[in-house]
Amino acid sequence: MASLNNETAASQDFSAISPSAYALLKMKGHTNIPFAREAAALLENVNNGQDMFTADFGLGSANYWITVMHFESRYWSIDQLLDDQSFTNILEISSGFSFRGLALSRHQPVFYIDTDLEGVIAGKQRFVDALIAGDRVARATEADGNAKNPPGHYELQPLNVLDPAAFRKIIARFPPGPIAIVNEGLLVYLDDAEKEGLGQNIREGLLTRGGCWITADIYLKRQAGDPLPGQSEASRQWHEQHKIEEKKFDNFEEARSFFHRMGFTVDKEAPPNYDRLSSLARLREAGGAEAISYLRQPGRTRLHATWRLLPS
Repeated sequence: MASLNNETAASQDFSAISPSAYALLKMKGHTNIPFAREAAALLENVNNGQDMFTADFGLGSANYWITVMHFESRYWSIDQLLDDQSFTNILEISSGFSFRGLALSRHQPVFYIDTDLEGVIAGKQRFVDALIAGDRVARATEADGNAKNPPGHYELQPLNVLDPAAFRKIIARFPPGPIAIVNEGLLVYLDDAEKEGLGQNIREGLLTRGGCWITADIYLKRQAGDPLPGQSEASRQWHEQHKIEEKKFDNFEEARSFFHRMGFTVDKEAPPNYDRLSSLARLREAGGAEAISYLRQPGRTRLHATWRLLPS
């Protein structure tokens, strides 16, 4: 990946990014997730040189790295379920400041449409422009001055995922062939009626074109009084404001039944892949053997999964 200089950052306005997206991007900047470090550096450059990569948001070192590891694992879990499929058409919904599509299109012959609400896309476009410019410089260097065009197609498009007509319009932009629809960090903001509306839109698109839905949003509610490792006071308030816990599933069977009622079957679950997590070493440094033992203890309640769903 190319590094981004101060001149590139100064020409862009990245200051409008929301606090929650800022924190998540900063966390991902510690990992090997493609373009995460470069995008986080853009924010750092426009924040008067403030070092984003030292603060832990008041979580404490070990809890901070547990949180980073969760988000890194969630990101890669989607790629795991994409890797064993032959889909070249990929639609990411409510992607936020994730750059999965940009990264895949640099190396694979995919047709990738990256979507979110209009305001988010407007801000994200500035990141993408800067990241592409840096990647172009790197490609020219690697090719001894002859930059190679990336093999894939990548585009940003605004989309309200709950708007059936807008969803159909996005689906129609793809070339012939099945579509993989992916998301992470969306369903926990939707109530049951909104989840059902989203599911109807996705199912309609998949029945028309073929394909699958990969969602990393299978989250279970915590028991009353059960602390959330790595949750800051600001995060707690955010969860309460958006009623995040209320919008999670009670258990995995309830989640499975919910999707079944919407016309989906669970095709595959992404297995844990700790070997891929660059943040695991940082957790080991911060929390020692005790932190690793906590994560690996037998019977520890599992509160998250990533599923590949097929329309039934």
